[in-house]
Amino acid sequence: MVRLTRIYTRTGDDGSTALVGGERVGKDDLRIEAYGTVDELNATLGMVRERNLATGSDAQAQQQLEELFSGIQQQLFNLGSSLATRTESRWEGQPVISADDVAGLESALDEMNAELPKLKSFILPGGGPVGSTLHLSRTVCRRAERCVVRLAAVEPVEPADLHYLNRLSDLLFVAGRWVAKRHGEKEILWTP
Repeated sequence: MVRLTRIYTRTGDDGSTALVGGERVGKDDLRIEAYGTVDELNATLGMVRERNLATGSDAQAQQQLEELFSGIQQQLFNLGSSLATRTESRWEGQPVISADDVAGLESALDEMNAELPKLKSFILPGGGPVGSTLHLSRTVCRRAERCVVRLAAVEPVEPADLHYLNRLSDLLFVAGRWVAKRHGEKEILWTP
């Protein structure tokens, strides 16, 4: 159990922060950039959930999204924990991303995509307040994935972490389209 009694410690005033295990690194370290971007992604999904709960036009879709993304936010915290911990500092029972988590994203993606018309062009991000925020989340997810790829080039990273981010960005794209359809929002096709 994590207990936070003080929010500020002043230990980071020199531009450093601690990884899980206590090692201090610069706040510009690739590992910090990776889990910080995952945290940013998690924050955008909080926006998705809030906007979703504020809509109310399709109660079933609203509940389905709430259940899906509340679980994904928990998994992203696990992913952040994994990225904040070097291999040698891992502990037994540490929450991590699993192949089952990746399979869960694929299942949700396939279910939503089955309801959508085939794409004949690229679409511009949009689709109402929820859909457009899902597209924003997709772009942050892709940036998080790029950060983890850069980290994996120099340090060990769990393969499931990369698989998860890759699949999640696909799910966010499909979910943006799915929400737009469910809420009667028009998709705007790219006109080259």
